[in-house]
Amino acid sequence: MKILIIGGNGTIGKKVSAYFRGKYEVIIGGRSNSDVSIDISKSESIEAGLNKIGKLDAIICIAGEAKWDKFENLTEEDYYIGLKSKLMGQVNLVRIGRNYLNKKGSITLSTGILADDPVEKTTSAAMVNGAIHSFVKAVDLEMENEIRVNAVSLGVVEDAYEKYKDYFPGHNPVNMNKVVNAYIRSVEGKGSGEIIRQYE
Repeated sequence: MKILIIGGNGTIGKKVSAYFRGKYEVIIGGRSNSDVSIDISKSESIEAGLNKIGKLDAIICIAGEAKWDKFENLTEEDYYIGLKSKLMGQVNLVRIGRNYLNKKGSITLSTGILADDPVEKTTSAAMVNGAIHSFVKAVDLEMENEIRVNAVSLGVVEDAYEKYKDYFPGHNPVNMNKVVNAYIRSVEGKGSGEIIRQYE
């Protein structure tokens, strides 16, 4: 199996990539420090990167950003950060990436607990995550060539807990093995149109 992992060198991506490298051919995509340069906020960058790689069996996206701030401080432009990067970046990855997948291939997107359990300063991020959940369920109805699309939705992961714990009082950090297993389930399982939640 040949897998592209966008964001494969990040906090979560490193652990996910390490697992899949043990079994398959893995290519890391990202804006920097990667095998192939891919900026998901630009559809032309997605297309150029995929043209360099060629046919794939799976695409995993663990990338995308959104602005965190108090609602009263967020401008229209602040919302567009998340809309262009995390939302449309992943939508475009499905829109373009499906053409590079072999039959029965898969695309795994990444969201998070904010879609279901938002906290302060996350109106933009929560909105984007919820939109991706709806997109995954809807686009699954129209995918051809037996291609599967899922989203992995995580709580605050162990390896980032110290950095984010003040935003998430009382939340349990998610064990990194459980995090990796969520991506394994999406790629190696048969489910499609699923939101794979791992919140504790």
